[in-house]
Amino acid sequence: MSEPTAPSEPEALETQLERYRVELTGYCYRMLGSLFEAEDAVQDTLVRAWRGHDRFEGRSSLRSWLYRIATNVCLDMASGRARRARPMDLGGAASSSSTLGPALPEAVWIGPVPDDRVVPEGGDPADVAALRDTVRLAFIAALQHLAPRQRAVLILREVLAWKAGEVAELLGTTVASVNSALQRARATLAAGEPAATDPILPMDKAQQALLSRYVDAFERYDLDSLTSLLREDAVLSMPPYDLWLRGHADIRWWLLGIGAGCRGSRLLPTVANGAPAFGQYRSAGAEGGFVPWALQVIEVSGRGIAGINSFLDTERLFPAFGLPERLEA
Repeated sequence: MSEPTAPSEPEALETQLERYRVELTGYCYRMLGSLFEAEDAVQDTLVRAWRGHDRFEGRSSLRSWLYRIATNVCLDMASGRARRARPMDLGGAASSSSTLGPALPEAVWIGPVPDDRVVPEGGDPADVAALRDTVRLAFIAALQHLAPRQRAVLILREVLAWKAGEVAELLGTTVASVNSALQRARATLAAGEPAATDPILPMDKAQQALLSRYVDAFERYDLDSLTSLLREDAVLSMPPYDLWLRGHADIRWWLLGIGAGCRGSRLLPTVANGAPAFGQYRSAGAEGGFVPWALQVIEVSGRGIAGINSFLDTERLFPAFGLPERLEA
């Protein structure tokens, strides 16, 4: 069955456009590396589509037309600016005695994203799992190493399975140019070799047991138990700070030293970037209860924890993830 063309009635058009919001947000997130920028790009895309629907002549599907607009919006937003990164991309690992240094602007960092904002539900489970895999933090970071047009080509061809001719039409170029860009993009990603992490497996008892043990150890602040769950090369990062740590010893001593304020925290489960995540709440002290401290995105690999990514921008992230503004005692 062919995809719908844009209807003429305003209410019908709005309904039709909203059907594509989640998948467009996923596309723009992969392009831009930020939930908030992606949502701005999608809103701009839908507004442009609304205003320009009279000029849409149905020569392509509504979906293709929206992706063309979204691509142009993302290319404009990405033009002439530094790529977003993870702390591990910016320098070597620190030691447990290192100080945090200044917080860097939000625009520096790849940010986390709730799965339900970027992965359409209700499709084939294998397709949904594949899409979740393409919003992993490591993959999003790898994409940012590509030039924006290469990034668009790789996402459209490899993630969304568009044909080379469809991508060429969208970008106003040739199939040969698309194939060349895809080849260069693949080579760049292969050189970077993003770390492999395991998918969330709701029915995998071993993975669920690992996460339960992690929560128990973190909330009891039993750092011997906690570090026993980490891979030897596990990393701890804390955007908006560029400091990051690698390995059992440095992570343990950091949490006992400068990070000791995390003692007594509570963790509330959620999902981010196709991975298990937790809203971390620290004690509010004399006033009682617990207040937001970090969104932890946990990377699991080989039955061990490979990464703890603690994002400290709780003012925006906790509402985006539907996490409460405080926990009572």
